[in-house]
Amino acid sequence: MKALIEAMVAPLVDFPEQIVVHQREEQHKVIYQLQVHESDIGKVIGKDGRNARAFRAVLRAASADHKKRIYLDIV
Repeated sequence: MKALIEAMVAPLVDFPEQIVVHQREEQHKVIYQLQVHESDIGKVIGKDGRNARAFRAVLRAASADHKKRIYLDIV
């Protein structure tokens, strides 16, 4: 999933080398924390959060066979 997140975000940002994805697992969920350069946060979130919603939808679809719920936090 980390590679998928990085692949989706990299074309949108000006500083792709500063993309960092941390993974934290809990009992019923997996939380991915995405960190990008401060000037790229707006591009990743998108207008009215459209990009962020799209990323989360793709992650839900990609993890449909997993038993844990997937969350994406953008920092």
